[in-house]
Amino acid sequence: MTTRAAVFLDRDGTLTEPRHYPRRPEDLVLQPGVAPPLRALRDAGYALVLVTNQSGLARGLFDRPALDAMHVHLRALLTASGIALDGIYVCPHHLDGTVPELSVPCECRKPAPGMLLRAGRELGLDLNRSWMVGDFLTDVEAGQRAGCRTALVGDAALRETPEGPRPDLRVAGTAQALREIARRAAGPPAAHPHHQLIRTTRRSPPC
Repeated sequence: MTTRAAVFLDRDGTLTEPRHYPRRPEDLVLQPGVAPPLRALRDAGYALVLVTNQSGLARGLFDRPALDAMHVHLRALLTASGIALDGIYVCPHHLDGTVPELSVPCECRKPAPGMLLRAGRELGLDLNRSWMVGDFLTDVEAGQRAGCRTALVGDAALRETPEGPRPDLRVAGTAQALREIARRAAGPPAAHPHHQLIRTTRRSPPC
């Protein structure tokens, strides 16, 4: 049985516009232009999986029902564009939290690869043929530790980072990164050497 490749997506600042601890469904707004390349990736056979650190749970800023309501809204936004997520994986932990049961060390908070590894097991994914897309180097590190290719987007992608993990792809906007991944996905996804750096200076439209 052939397992699928996936595109793992960070949420805040990657799939959705950056917000400081979003707490309400209406706080989640899709990044401009992401719907067409997401559909192209699904058409190419890729799973689409959200992997998101949500320390607001540990900090007591919102509770699990509020987070679930946000993700119901997010799925509705995507469904309206003809896109379905294969899974949503959340890390609720942070050592500086105020909720005791969530203020603990864990294996899931990025840059740890726990969410990606769990999704790989539960969804039957080939991590070595998959991508992790995020706007922080912690996303890149999590993807690399899980064996994925990685794309860094947003402001971090425009800064030189002589130290730390090196993404395979740097672009200003999420839509650009997804288009490039979808372009490569037009053929069968292949295994890859890590740390191939591809740069573009083209910027996405302002939010």
